[in-house]
Amino acid sequence: MVEQWPVHNSEVYLLSQTPFPAIPPPSPPSPITPADDEYCSPIDRLSLDEPAIAACDERLIIEERLAGAVHVLNTETTALQRLTHLYSTDRIARDGFTRSVEAITRRQGDEDGRNSGKVVVIGVGKSGHIARKLVATFNSLAIQAVFLHPTEALHGDLGQIGRHDTFLLITFSGKTPELLTLLPHLDRALPLILLTSHTRPETCELIRHRPDTILLPAPIHEPETASFGVSAPTTSTTVALSVGDALAIVASRELHHSVASVFAKNHPGGAIGAALHRPPQEDIRHLAVPSRRIPPLPPPPPSCPCPPPPLTGADVLRAGYASPSGWVQLRHGPDGATGVVSPSRIRRLQSSDMARSLEHELAWMVTHKVDFVVVAADTTVRNAADWIIAGGCGAIDDVGCGEDSIVAVVEKGECVGVLEVGRLLDEARKK
Repeated sequence: MVEQWPVHNSEVYLLSQTPFPAIPPPSPPSPITPADDEYCSPIDRLSLDEPAIAACDERLIIEERLAGAVHVLNTETTALQRLTHLYSTDRIARDGFTRSVEAITRRQGDEDGRNSGKVVVIGVGKSGHIARKLVATFNSLAIQAVFLHPTEALHGDLGQIGRHDTFLLITFSGKTPELLTLLPHLDRALPLILLTSHTRPETCELIRHRPDTILLPAPIHEPETASFGVSAPTTSTTVALSVGDALAIVASRELHHSVASVFAKNHPGGAIGAALHRPPQEDIRHLAVPSRRIPPLPPPPPSCPCPPPPLTGADVLRAGYASPSGWVQLRHGPDGATGVVSPSRIRRLQSSDMARSLEHELAWMVTHKVDFVVVAADTTVRNAADWIIAGGCGAIDDVGCGEDSIVAVVEKGECVGVLEVGRLLDEARKK
């Protein structure tokens, strides 16, 4: 018996009475055959946007450059923050700074210059450059100081050391060979301050040779090779300079009543000198015409009870020429002066105004107390002018305030002088 199995095929039968036309499948597009002269045409080179790449590379260079700068600044800032914390909390650092200030101030001499000592600052290499800068700072603050190169000292420069001097040695390592060679030749009777990276005396070789040395620590939080990949003095010189500056400022404050005044005396040149020696701004009191120099018009009434005649332009003109200041003060009634006439308004008088009444036709000449622009006597000329320009008495040349408006200078509630706005503005422009 033969077994029967289903037959499998891939045919599809569509049940429809309408036959379908046979449609061949679409063929892929054929390439266009090039012409004879196109067989050797070069293929277009695939290129990226080169200007964009160049701009991107330049931007990366700039960012890398600035990142390097920020890293240096941040590293040195961190070192200064650690240094600040050290001198705020560490007993040895605080004691060393106090003893250093005392060693300098105690040996700077009397007021008359007798027994005067100086700070002899010693260093070599980059520390030598820091030493020279600190010498300049000490001297500008009226603390006598000199720089001594350790090698030159052994060849005759030891002669500049006096018996009241103080030594300040600068060495990051604490074992600079030139300083160790010089050390036995420095007078042991003179105090010696060591500005170094060491924070404990027992770790410093130079202090082991001279145990009475005053330790002035200036450490850094990490080696410069770790920070920047090179041992060039950078962070170390920053902290050394900062500690030296602190020493100079504090010592000068203890030696002199006014550090600013001695600095100004010792620094007359350059932009700093120009700023320090610029004449102080005058206050408005010195610019105003004192009230006592303004004569009254009319003069005090005579004993006779008859009323005075009305004032005219001629009366004001005569009084103005007779006044030492050119100003005239008006008095009406028992309350004293109620207004003033300024020189500029007097100069505006015409010949036709001589017979006219000051009270009526020439009322524009008088500025009454209620119209004064009041300014405190200790206000500087510059500040007073700025206030007026900013609209303190109304816009300039407006009804509220003009060039001939009157500024009353008031001290303790009393008018001590007057001046015109125009004069105030002119003086302010000169300053």
